[in-house]
Amino acid sequence: MGWFWANAASKPHGKFPPGAVCPIDHSGTAAVCPVVVADDDIEVLNPLNNMPMAISSQKAPGQKIILSTERTISLIPRGELLDQGNWEYPSPQQMLNAMLKKGKGQGIDEEAVTSMVDVHNFLNEGAWQQILDWEKPHTLETRVEPRLEKFTGRPHDLSPRAQTYLFLGKIFPETFNTQPPFDRHDWTVLRSKGRNEGWEKVRYVIDYYGAPDDEDTGMPAFMLDTRPALDSVTAASDRFERWFFPLWRRAMGDFSDRQ
Repeated sequence: MGWFWANAASKPHGKFPPGAVCPIDHSGTAAVCPVVVADDDIEVLNPLNNMPMAISSQKAPGQKIILSTERTISLIPRGELLDQGNWEYPSPQQMLNAMLKKGKGQGIDEEAVTSMVDVHNFLNEGAWQQILDWEKPHTLETRVEPRLEKFTGRPHDLSPRAQTYLFLGKIFPETFNTQPPFDRHDWTVLRSKGRNEGWEKVRYVIDYYGAPDDEDTGMPAFMLDTRPALDSVTAASDRFERWFFPLWRRAMGDFSDRQ
C-alpha cells in the first residue's frame, strides 16, 4: 500500500459531482484485438483502455470556459516495443467531452475538470511506481524494465481484499477500512523473460481509497493498494515474500524499512 498527497497544482477546486474522483469511466473488459468498426449507434473503443478512439478536442455545446487541449505524456512505457512510446493522458477538454458522451458530465463544475485530470494522472503515476517496486526483483534479474500493455477499470467490482477489509471493518472499525475503494483498476504488465526473450503478462489489481485531507497542507490524500493478482504461482510467491521477509526481519530485531 502507499499514501499519496496531491501537490498544489493538482489540488481539486470547484465542486466535484458524486463519484468523480476518478473521472474516466474505465468500466468494461478490454481485450487485445483489432478495433471493431461499429455503426453510428455503437461506440468505437480503444481495446487497450476502453476509451473512445477519437475523443473530441472541440469545445462542447454550452461549455462556459476554455479548457486546455494539451495532452500529458506519462512515465509509463506502452506495449512491447520501444517505438510505442509511453501512455498519453487525455486533455482536460477531451476528459470533459468523454464524460459528457458517456452521460457522466451533467452538472459538473467545468473549473474542476483540470484538477480532476491532474489527480487522475497523479494517481496513475503513483500506481506505476508501486508496480515498479513490486517488479524490482524480476527487473534486477533480467535488466529489462517492465511495460504496461493495457488497463481495465472495474469501479463496481470489489476485489477479494477490499471485501475482506470491509468485513473486518465492521468488527474492527478502528483498524480496517469501513468505506470501499472509490475505484479499482486491473493493469496488465509486461514482465521481461530476458533480453530478446519476450514478455510474461502479469495482472495487477489496484484499489484506490480516499483519505482525509492532510492536516498541515489541506491537500487531498489517497491510498493505493497495489499488488499482483493471485492468479499464478509466481504472483502468490511474490506476495508471500513481500509479507513474510519484512515480518521475519522485524522478528529478528531489524526495524529498518529495507525490503
